[in-house]
Formats: sequence, structure tokens, C-alpha cells
Amino acid sequence: MFLRNPLAVAACLLALSSPVWAAPAHTYDFGQPAPAAKATRSIEVVLNDMSFDPKAIQVKAGETVRFVLVNKGQLLHEFNLGDAAMHAQHQQEMLQMQQSGMLTPTGMKEMSHDMAGMDHGSMGHGMKHDDPNSVLVEPGKTAELTWTFSKATSLEFACNIPGHYQAGMVGKLTVSQ
Repeated sequence: MFLRNPLAVAACLLALSSPVWAAPAHTYDFGQPAPAAKATRSIEVVLNDMSFDPKAIQVKAGETVRFVLVNKGQLLHEFNLGDAAMHAQHQQEMLQMQQSGMLTPTGMKEMSHDMAGMDHGSMGHGMKHDDPNSVLVEPGKTAELTWTFSKATSLEFACNIPGHYQAGMVGKLTVSQ
């Protein structure tokens, strides 16, 4: 029988416990990530401590935009695309990451073995900051996020590190026809 083979049992257990297999695919009704080469325009966004510059961005449905994110602040910041409900949910995930010690004021720590007993699956993506609509930018660093916007809608770009959104680190993103 198939399950009497120890190698087959081990392979089945590995496949069932693998976070890669267990993680849900991320889909967004407002668009999807794209390679930088597909961008039709670039927008520089400066991340200051508790503010974005510019505070509002306008794009068109179907447009692929390369966001160049420059952190001129002293703290770790995030650039995350979504609506208010998505940001509220992501803020809870970021709070859990902060409480676990993974998220510090200036960076991210890799998950250590002493955190292995935590229920990382409850966070939806295994205690990683790997959502395609989001990027963390350390102080003094520059990062990029390229996105194709699929439909007209009103969104926000925000920093969901605990307390940052509430302190005003949120901007308006309008996607027009």
C-alpha cells in the first residue's frame, strides 16, 4: 500500500505542512503587481516620518505605475495599496508582527527558532511581510513597487506600521477611467 512506504508518508507530511502550499494566493480586485519594465510612468513618493509626499496620487485604469519609494525618515515605513478595510486588517497583522518582536522601529527581523511555537498560520501568510501590494522601506533606503490598476476606484496608500496610519501616514489614490 502507498502509505506503508516511509518515504511516501514523509513526502505527504512535508507537502501538507509546507507554508508555501498552505498560503492562500493574493488577489486584488483593483489590480495586480507588474514587472518594472511594464510601467508606463514612475511616481516618486517620499516617506517622511508620519507623512507621504505627495499626499494624493491620480492614475488611470489599465495604467502600470512604478512607485519609487524614498524613506527620508528615521523609522521603518511601509507603502501599501488598498482600501480602508484592507489597511485596518493589515494593521492588525503588523501589530502581531511588532508584538512578536519581528517588527522593530527601524527594520524587520527574520523569524527565529524561539518563535517556532507561535501560531504563524493565523496571520494569513506565515509571519512574513510578503503581500505583493506592499513594501517596507528602511530609513535612508529606496524601494520600488510596480502595479497595474485594473479599474476605476478610490484607494489609499498607507503605512500600516502600528500607529503610523493613525498619525496621518496615509494618502489618497484615485484610479479614474
